[in-house]
Amino acid sequence: MSPIQIVGLGLSTIDILMRLREMPDWNGCGRMKEIRLDGGGPVGTAMVAAARLGVRVGYIGTCGDDEVADLKMLYLRRDGVDVSRVVKRNAPEAHVVLCFVHEDTGERVFASGGDWDASNLKVNELDHDYITSADFLHLDGYHYEAALQAARWMHEAGKKVILDANKPMGSVGPRMRDLVSVTDILICGSGFASAMTGKDDIWEAGGLVLSMGPSVVVQTEGEDGSYTITKDDHFHIPAFNVDVVDTTGAGDVFHGAYLVGLCKGWDLRRITAFASAVAAIKCTHLGGRIGTPRYAEVKAFLLDHGYEDWESG
Repeated sequence: MSPIQIVGLGLSTIDILMRLREMPDWNGCGRMKEIRLDGGGPVGTAMVAAARLGVRVGYIGTCGDDEVADLKMLYLRRDGVDVSRVVKRNAPEAHVVLCFVHEDTGERVFASGGDWDASNLKVNELDHDYITSADFLHLDGYHYEAALQAARWMHEAGKKVILDANKPMGSVGPRMRDLVSVTDILICGSGFASAMTGKDDIWEAGGLVLSMGPSVVVQTEGEDGSYTITKDDHFHIPAFNVDVVDTTGAGDVFHGAYLVGLCKGWDLRRITAFASAVAAIKCTHLGGRIGTPRYAEVKAFLLDHGYEDWESG
């Protein structure tokens, strides 16, 4: 078996997606345009994206012992993600999300239940050799203690850690700050760098985050594209203009595609354009994973959008 190139440690879910114009209320039902089951979760979706793009990946997390858990595992395995280190809990699958997608804008809101932390991975459930056999470890903030230990192991082995930090709802908590400190490449949602530093200017805020651990900070801004800051460079890559159906999972597949670019040794501008293209293609489909493209589709998309040098990629 070929060695794993990327290991993802974090959340994988089952998503129940409903595309509709008006939300239901207690006075009547909402009329759905479309309904779909899909896999979700930041790390789970990133690993599926990377696997579809041709990289060998493994996923580490937990699952339940019911039919929903079996479906969650199926949605990972069918794209070639290795799930041999997933830990099964003797409980129903907890990581289930209802996704309500607005029919006209593609924006979405989520609903979930249960105690997700109850199924957290423990450090003694991790396989050190499996994790450090990979070139990159991808984290999303879930399974905090296990994630922190895995990141330390990767650095001891001279390997790289990538962190997906969501758009903050307020201040950035101490656990996420701890994970940032052991991260090499931080890919964060809108406003994260400002919430970390108290600075509004994205370039200034990103520069300050570099002093906290990462060597690369990428902040994604939806329709405005992404902003990358390193010690020696900073640049903005615009988003591609597409007909948006659903933005669910767009950031997650961006991270998976970014990891693929790192595996290929591309420069950061090329990696970011590639990841942006993958996210844009995904947004033309309902679901966080269903619309994630294969490499040939992304290459054709980039060529169609003026990236002539991609012919040699």
